[in-house]
Amino acid sequence: MLTLDHSPAAAALGVLGGMLIFRGIRVPAPTLLDYLQDGFSLEQFLACFPSVQAADARAFLRLVQSRTP
Repeated sequence: MLTLDHSPAAAALGVLGGMLIFRGIRVPAPTLLDYLQDGFSLEQFLACFPSVQAADARAFLRLVQSRTP
């Protein structure tokens, strides 16, 4: 099970105003969801944000799916 303790995303008040970001980089995690909602593929998102690791993006999506009823 993926928990927030082991999440690829984190929030810190001093980084982008506390927005949820991928750990270690300043890419907001919700941007991935926005891209997917707009019809882009995961591969297209990763091409636009090469600092995001594919494994982290997939783990974040699993976390979101596990929290969605």
